[in-house]
Amino acid sequence: MSTNTVIVTRHASLVEVLREDYGYAGPVLAHATADDVRGKRVVGVLPLHLAAAAESVTEVTLNLPPELRGKELTVEEVRKHLKGLTTYRVEEVPVGGFGPRPA
Repeated sequence: MSTNTVIVTRHASLVEVLREDYGYAGPVLAHATADDVRGKRVVGVLPLHLAAAAESVTEVTLNLPPELRGKELTVEEVRKHLKGLTTYRVEEVPVGGFGPRPA
């Protein structure tokens, strides 16, 4: 993968799967700023204002049962529940037609 790639996650098992199974390289950040992602291909979850600064954002889709949500997953659990990667491009557009914010 491109050296223009940044992985944004706090989950070590996910990083391992992304590197071993998908060939992603590059730095891993637990938290990102606009400067960290500007013009880069990001793998992970970002708020929309940061996603708009990135070249693209690749979401890792996990289909987790309720009992695994909010828990640290093992590499095997990540592989078992990973349903795919989807890449998006997010663009900031001017707000139109909404008028000023009410007082």
